[in-house]
Amino acid sequence: MPPRHAFWTIIYGNAPTSFRAAERDELLPTLKQLQSKHPDAVLMWFARGRLWTSPEEAREALFRQRATRPDERRPANRRERRGPGEPGRDWRPGGQHRDPRDRFKVPRDVRRKRFAARVRRTALPPKPSHKKKDDE
Repeated sequence: MPPRHAFWTIIYGNAPTSFRAAERDELLPTLKQLQSKHPDAVLMWFARGRLWTSPEEAREALFRQRATRPDERRPANRRERRGPGEPGRDWRPGGQHRDPRDRFKVPRDVRRKRFAARVRRTALPPKPSHKKKDDE
């Protein structure tokens, strides 16, 4: 199971505890017990490397961030990732600007002909026919 990057956690003394859960209801009994000895213990939502009071607050902050500052890394057109004036998708760095794997891409009919020729070449020669003594 992959690690969870968003979860409920119990915080007291400005330090996180090892109590974590995906659902808030799972931690409420533990929180009540901790609050009896540590009145400053609170239940917080952890997401994107920060603590929030609720998942809704984290989600709203993310929407506000995306609305005020669009991500420059994300291309406007998902099909064409390169900008105008830049080389197309077939461009490759280095001296030859073509895909090095293209030389191995052989059409199917050519591959079948090569295979048939190889099979004929490596097949055993036919056995010599034995002549009968009276035929000689």
